[in-house]
Amino acid sequence: MSWNMIGSFLYALASMVLTIAVIQIVGEDEGGIFSFAYSTFGQHMFMVAYFGIRPFQITDTRRRFTFGEYLRLRLMTCGAALVAGLFYVTVINRDYAFVKAATVFLMVAYKVIDGFADAYEAEFQRDGRLYLTGKSNAFRTVLSVGVFLGSLNATHNLVGSCLAAVLAQLAGVCLFDFSVIGHLPQVDWEVRSGRVGLLFKENVVLFLSVILDFYVFSAAKYAIEGNMADKYQAVFGAIFMPTSVINLVAGFVIRPYITKLSDQWERNALPEFAGTVGRLAAIIAALTALAVGGAWILGIPVLSMLYPKIAYMLRECRLALAFIILGGAFNAYVNLFYYALIIMQEQKRIFLGYVGVTAAALLISSPCVRAAGLLGGSLSYLLLMAALTACFGLTSLVMYRRRVRGI
Repeated sequence: MSWNMIGSFLYALASMVLTIAVIQIVGEDEGGIFSFAYSTFGQHMFMVAYFGIRPFQITDTRRRFTFGEYLRLRLMTCGAALVAGLFYVTVINRDYAFVKAATVFLMVAYKVIDGFADAYEAEFQRDGRLYLTGKSNAFRTVLSVGVFLGSLNATHNLVGSCLAAVLAQLAGVCLFDFSVIGHLPQVDWEVRSGRVGLLFKENVVLFLSVILDFYVFSAAKYAIEGNMADKYQAVFGAIFMPTSVINLVAGFVIRPYITKLSDQWERNALPEFAGTVGRLAAIIAALTALAVGGAWILGIPVLSMLYPKIAYMLRECRLALAFIILGGAFNAYVNLFYYALIIMQEQKRIFLGYVGVTAAALLISSPCVRAAGLLGGSLSYLLLMAALTACFGLTSLVMYRRRVRGI
């Protein structure tokens, strides 16, 4: 557990440190390019490579599917993510300058390698060796981030440093995954006929939900990318950073109760289930009040210290930051009701909710940004998170009442 916590912490810390460092070393324009490449489009392609399959793999303790079958599917999804990344920079955005196109594609490659390594780390966990998962995550992160920052500081060349990070990521997979997996006695490399297709079918709805979820979460960033200069992506990334902290805290609050909620639902202890959900909702509301108050008073000064090169632009973003914090709170509610619906086994309704809100994101994000810039992007994020909260919350309530009435 300690190694897993260390690995997860370093991985979460890396995204904040990298963006801050890039802005400080090479300026806000290339910092904005990197922010979009690493934490938006690159992360979206990570979701494609990841396929949302890790929870399925680590809970497959009866080994319905072999590691070879999980790995074969992951190779296919990683290949699809690379092709999608190449298509994005050469066809959809063929007017990108070389630095931007190369940075975006290299960060796609970096994230895809991360998604490929996850197949090995999930197998370590399924084998009861969670410490190997944490070690791999920690050591790969330190190696690739260290190489990237060292190269960028020495050369001030963003593309060359991204290439160095990709090579370091490959080296990390060889050192901390390939060299370890062969020593585990239960790993089965067999790929049986038709099993990879079945594995795909069993996870495709969850995969599509994850892809749509991340698009809704990032729609404002895509809108800023399409309608504003690169430096504004750096500023938006800075005011968006507190949402990572909110999501982390919300995860610590919600996840310990998932097993308890599942047990209450299975035992048909419905008043207890509703009470637990209500208490978690109240905790999120209290944390939201603290977060919004703190952000209004201290948010911009603290962010200006972290991002001194764009401090002059951050001064105008106090209201936008408040919208982002509120949107992050709604996202915490989205997670709460998402888990409730998973416990109720309503995955199809989750998917339908994402489809509806994705359609709304496509309609409102760019117009909001064109009308009001970063403030419009922040407002669109808030509106979309509120819509998703309402969708999942109302669906959870309907399903709960049906259970109460015995339908």
